Amino acid sequence: MSYTTIISVTDLHRQLDNPNFIVIDCRFSLTDTEAGFKAYRHGHIPTARYAHLDKDLSSRITAITGRHPLPNLTELVNKLSSWGIANNSQVVVYDDISGAIAGRLWWLLRSLGHDKVAVLDGGIKRWQQLGFPVTTTLPVVKPCVFRAYPGENTGLSALHVQNGLAQRTLCLIDARTPERYRGEHEPIDPVAGHIPSAANRPFQLNLDSDGLFLSPEILGCQFKVLMGDKNPSHVVHTCGSGVTACHNLLAMEVAGLQGSKLYPGSWSEWIRDKNRPIATS
Repeated sequence: MSYTTIISVTDLHRQLDNPNFIVIDCRFSLTDTEAGFKAYRHGHIPTARYAHLDKDLSSRITAITGRHPLPNLTELVNKLSSWGIANNSQVVVYDDISGAIAGRLWWLLRSLGHDKVAVLDGGIKRWQQLGFPVTTTLPVVKPCVFRAYPGENTGLSALHVQNGLAQRTLCLIDARTPERYRGEHEPIDPVAGHIPSAANRPFQLNLDSDGLFLSPEILGCQFKVLMGDKNPSHVVHTCGSGVTACHNLLAMEVAGLQGSKLYPGSWSEWIRDKNRPIATS
């Protein structure tokens, strides 16, 4: 059996000795960019490697990019190979905020043609709540060769989003908190607001009170309200920098609404061009 969306902590625990399972710790904090690695060194799921959002899962910021530009393809493939990920590996990614950061690596792998990747439902918090072990021992990793097979769903550019909105062919969903979406509070980016016509669905709404994903049925009903008559393939996810937007994309996949897309640049890239419209409400 392969896991392509989410995996429970009990299912992962059963597979810890399976060499085909590669576990990646993606913990990260925007306010302290080294906090995730420190937490990893203080205790992580056995065999887990560590992926840093800024250093491993993003490239350098330029004058026209958002805050977390997509990583260079060659560098990312080399990194995946160094972590021991092969094309037949079952990858499991986790963090400590219910997949908000781990979803980025989930999406990146899928964009490279690797579907056998799943987010750990509930993350390391759920893992520890159930009493499963953590370790400070670094894994012994055997590098291998990962080959990328990028498909069509590798992310939309700002121009694609602009054209799609102008033609009214896209349904844009913003994963940020309501106050950031409305432009009432913007602690990170220099301009507040949202892309005109975007609907707001904070990624936290995908989760129950225990930080676990809601059922496929509930998620499906909720996203269909936002989609209206649009096909899932016409849904585009955005957020501040293209990271938490992956959580909404993942939630749609959990719900069986397959084929939605990501605008990786998101709000922090959109506002780099003063000619692009913004909205507040």
